Amino acid sequence: MDKYDFIIIGAGSVGVPLSYYLAKEGMRVLVIEKKKSVGQGSNKAAIGGIRATHSNPAKIIVGKKSLEIFAKWHENHNIEWYRGGYSFVAYTPEIEKELKELVKFQRSVGLNIEYLERDKLLEKIQSLNHDGLRGGTFSPEDGSASPLLTINSFYREAKKEGAKFMLDTEVKSFAISDGKISEVKTTKGNFKGDIIINAAGAWGNIIQNLADEEIPVKPDVHEAGITEPVKHFLDPMIVDLRSTDNSANFYFYQHSTGQVIFCLTPKEPRWGFDISETSFFLPVATRRMISLVPRLANIRIRRTWAGIYPMTPDGNPIVGFSKKVKNLFVLGGMCGQGFMLGPGLGYYLARYFKTGQQDEELKTIFTEFNPYRDFGRKEKLK
Repeated sequence: MDKYDFIIIGAGSVGVPLSYYLAKEGMRVLVIEKKKSVGQGSNKAAIGGIRATHSNPAKIIVGKKSLEIFAKWHENHNIEWYRGGYSFVAYTPEIEKELKELVKFQRSVGLNIEYLERDKLLEKIQSLNHDGLRGGTFSPEDGSASPLLTINSFYREAKKEGAKFMLDTEVKSFAISDGKISEVKTTKGNFKGDIIINAAGAWGNIIQNLADEEIPVKPDVHEAGITEPVKHFLDPMIVDLRSTDNSANFYFYQHSTGQVIFCLTPKEPRWGFDISETSFFLPVATRRMISLVPRLANIRIRRTWAGIYPMTPDGNPIVGFSKKVKNLFVLGGMCGQGFMLGPGLGYYLARYFKTGQQDEELKTIFTEFNPYRDFGRKEKLK
C-alpha cells in the first residue's frame, strides 16, 4: 500500500491549490474526490470574485496573497482574470458609518482601500444610482476570475508536480489507532497518509464525523445568475450591504467577458444540500440590481443556479489540527469564499508544513481560524 505525506479529502477551491503547493515543495500528495472531476461542489457555483477587503486580519492576509497569486498565475494561464476592484456602497447613514470605521482598520493592516464620498465614488462608478448614494469604499487591487478555468489550471499544474488524484472515489471511514488516522478507507481501496486534510467544503462535517468529531460547518444555499454579454461599462464588484424584507445583501459585477454576474444572500439562511432553484430569487435579485445600476433594466438574463456556502457561526474559516485525532487537519468553513481564499491558504499552509515554523502571518491565520476558538466575533463583510 502506497503511503503519502498528505491525503487531501476534497478537490475543490481549497484542496486543489493546496495540493499544488504541497507537491511543489516535494511532498507526496493524494487528493480524494467523490465527484468525477475537480471543482464540482461549491467551486462550480462560485461567481468569481476575489478580494482582500475583509474585517478579519487573517482573511486580509490570505486575501492579499491570493490576489498576488491570481495576478501572477494569469501570466501563464487563461483564467479570465480582471482587476476591477470592489466597492461596498453606502445608501444609509448606518452603513456609511460602519464602512468608514472599517476602512480605518483595513488601512492600518496594509490594505489598499479608501472611502470615497458620493461625488468621488460616482467618478469611479458612473452607472451607480445617484439617488440616496452617500459614498462607498473602493479597493482597486481586488478582482475576479473564472472558477472553472482557475481550478482546472491548478489541477493540471498539481499533477505536473506529482500530486495524485483519485476522482469518483468516496471516503467511507477512517481506521484510527493511538489517536491517529492509520488508514483512509474509500470505495477504491485504502490509503495511508501522515497527515489527513479535511477540505471537503460543505461536506466537511460529514468527513469530520468519521473521526467521531463535529465541526461547526453548515451548508447554506445561495442563488446566482448571469446575463448576456454587453460592452464593458462596470469595473468593480458592487456590494450592497442593506438588509431588506427579502434579502440580507446583494452583490454583482461585470465579468471580463462582458456578462454581469450576480448573487443574493437570502434574508433567512437556507440550510441543507438541496440546490434546486427558486421562483423567489430572480425577481428579488433583478429589482435590487436595477435599483443600484438603472441602466441594467433591459439586459437579458441567460441563466440562474444555486450553490452551497459552507458556513461557520462567525463567517470565518476553520484551519487547524483536530485535538481528538492528532493527524487530522481541518481546512473548511470558507463561507462561500473558498475560491478567493484557496490559493492564499495553499501557499501559507505549504510553507508551514515544509518548515514546521509559524511566522507572524501564519500565527495570525492559526489564531483567527482556530477550530476551537470563540465564534462570537463575526466577520462584518461576510
